[in-house]
Amino acid sequence: MYAQVIVDVPTMQTNQPYTYAVPEALTEVLAVGMRVVVPFGRGNRLIQGFVVGFVTAVNEATELKAIESVVELEPVLNEELLDLGQWLAETNFAFRISVLQTMLPNVMRAKYSKTFQLVEPNGLVNEPDVQVLFADRSEIPFNETEIAPELLPKLQRLQRSGVLQVGYVVDNRATAKTVLAMKPLLSAGEYDDLRQNLRKTAVKQARFLTYLMTAPQEFVPIKTVLDSQGLDYPTIKKAAEQGWIERAEIEEYRLPRLSSPIEPTSPLTLNPEQETAYTAIAASLGEAQTKTFLFEGITGSGKTEVYLQAIARTLQQGKTAIMLVPEITLTPQMVRRVKGRFGDDVAVMHSGLSEGERYDEWRRVERHEVNVVVGARSAIFAPLENIGLIVIDEEHEATYKQDENPRYHARDVAQWRAERHGATLVLGSATPSLESRARAQRGVYTLLTLTERALHNPLPKAEVVDMREAMKAGGDDIFSPQMLDQLRDRLDKNEQSVLMLNRRGYANFMMCRNCGYVPRCVNCDLAMTVHKDTGRLECHYCGYSEPIPTTCANCGSDRIRPYGTGTQKVEEELQRMMPDARIIRMDVDTTRRKGATDKMLADFGDKKADILLGTQMIAKGLDFPDVTLVGVLNADTTLGLPDYRASERTFQLLTQVAGRAGRADKEGEVVIQTFNPDHYAIQLAKTQDYEAFYRQEMNLRHTWQYAPYYYTVQIKIAHERQDEAAKVAYQTANWLKKHLASDSVLLGPSTGAITRLKNKYYYRMVIKFKHDDGLEAALTELVSAGQRLQKQGVVLTIDRDPVNFI
Repeated sequence: MYAQVIVDVPTMQTNQPYTYAVPEALTEVLAVGMRVVVPFGRGNRLIQGFVVGFVTAVNEATELKAIESVVELEPVLNEELLDLGQWLAETNFAFRISVLQTMLPNVMRAKYSKTFQLVEPNGLVNEPDVQVLFADRSEIPFNETEIAPELLPKLQRLQRSGVLQVGYVVDNRATAKTVLAMKPLLSAGEYDDLRQNLRKTAVKQARFLTYLMTAPQEFVPIKTVLDSQGLDYPTIKKAAEQGWIERAEIEEYRLPRLSSPIEPTSPLTLNPEQETAYTAIAASLGEAQTKTFLFEGITGSGKTEVYLQAIARTLQQGKTAIMLVPEITLTPQMVRRVKGRFGDDVAVMHSGLSEGERYDEWRRVERHEVNVVVGARSAIFAPLENIGLIVIDEEHEATYKQDENPRYHARDVAQWRAERHGATLVLGSATPSLESRARAQRGVYTLLTLTERALHNPLPKAEVVDMREAMKAGGDDIFSPQMLDQLRDRLDKNEQSVLMLNRRGYANFMMCRNCGYVPRCVNCDLAMTVHKDTGRLECHYCGYSEPIPTTCANCGSDRIRPYGTGTQKVEEELQRMMPDARIIRMDVDTTRRKGATDKMLADFGDKKADILLGTQMIAKGLDFPDVTLVGVLNADTTLGLPDYRASERTFQLLTQVAGRAGRADKEGEVVIQTFNPDHYAIQLAKTQDYEAFYRQEMNLRHTWQYAPYYYTVQIKIAHERQDEAAKVAYQTANWLKKHLASDSVLLGPSTGAITRLKNKYYYRMVIKFKHDDGLEAALTELVSAGQRLQKQGVVLTIDRDPVNFI
């Protein structure tokens, strides 16, 4: 038997598995889906790989290397996920190793350590200081912080002469947490006898014996017993010495915690529209054939309650369910709602958890200890079996598409898994993506609609404020008089407001008023954002930062000033104008700490703040009964993006954030500030008229030949030198033209909206096509070419159906 292994070689990846001999000791152990350590290349460097299959015969002339060891004794990927990995790699022009690693928690990705291995011991005779390092061993860690710098040249010479060689060790970072636990060894009667014979001053021992009389006959963490019984470690130690209990190390899950306890909930009575939608979904759950629903419901229409009741129905049938939310901000709220209904039968999977928590939640799923998974994009790879239902909430969100390799879309993965399991797929949104809505119109998806709010309360009234006129009337560029009046009115009424500005930081950039100089990132072709709280300029793309300057680096003038507005500046201005207002600011800067998002939203829900100010992370999913005002400070931030989806994103964002107002018995109002008041996306968002927007945008997409009428592929070429990037981009374009169908369109090459990012110059081209088999084959060939180009410092990326063009 020979194993087929996909190996982890970042510099030269391939989708073809390598064949390895299976040592006799592993013949009964090895299984498909296991992680293994294998020698690779001329130096037999040890690397990690995944076993994807077995063969019984090989070319006899080939001398095969043998598998070194297994990382675990159980497969980490089942047959379904291995098949999914192959499909994803093929359809997204990615490598299987990247896809397989994406399916697992970060701690299960290979980490390699270098070592120096002694090949010729006699070669160290003339190097006593090096010989000391190898005094009692033949291998030492290659760690520059532990080896004296003056020894490095000697080690290098010895390596060149063959006395030493560099080796690699595969480290397994995936470890379980263990705690000290105890369990009773005697009967309740024996403990009672012991208690009767204690001296009266042995109060703690008496209390412990009383506990042991009714304690569970299994291991319980000692800390749990100490906390619940008010005991101390000496009492436990003495009990163990006297043979009352047994102590042992046991595994304990690192469970994600929210800032406050989760209250159990019961199913709500559905209104007629909800009942119709639920009945259709529930009926499909009993069928073996996959069905996809587009669940279009206005904001506040009660889509989540339908999801929860559909999940309950799935569990009743003995099946499992996955529910995705678009970003981490929404996860705590959805976790509360799902765990409130299903308790400990729910696992949470998203990047906001610690690595240990993510690993333990993955193991709970993999061990079949839970039946429901809630999480962000990567939760779609949860190793659930017998899936009956997959729900994607806010299905239109761009965050469901991964920006980095492998560039998968969670919706496509969900469709594949649903078809594999014969499961039901529900795509929910108040503002579905045009692609999904078009599929529903063609009958590929079944359309379910909710046209009324669950509590029959009206949609909020919306007002569009022309900021050009507001500034002429004496207002500033942050707050119109209308916005300030509405905010003050809510403070007087003890009601809450939500304010959105989709720009974090204090100001967009700094500029010298003498010479016009703007400080730019040293790595990117971008002006840096002003962050007043840290006193620094920051690049939001690469993370580079420097102190805020007091004089111009170009002319020496002290007239260098911040321009534009970010959430920090809005908070400062609000506090100045309304000193009594309690404000919570939510953006990437304030939510970095673990648990910060949940804490802020819990505080706002408890009315510990009057105004919730934030970026687009506050636009979706929030449900607070006392929010009666939503203000959009600048509706144009997404409208100006160089992207054909700019109008769609603007409409979706405005509609979503407007839906946060008036969700209970109090009427809601929305104020939208804009410099483009007549734009159709803004006017239709004012009335939340999705159908009118869909018709108008589809006409434009048809004219422009963009999705959903055409598929698109974006190819990016990057290099540290602009001339080299341009040369490869034009060579690639000329080669591709020969492989395109006559009705396919190639745009570019051209520089992106941002020419340089992270010290690389970018050129891109966009291919628009309907059906083009030749293009698929050409792009697959281009993936291999990209590996060769990598040796020249060129980075080539292929993105199918991209969600941004920056």
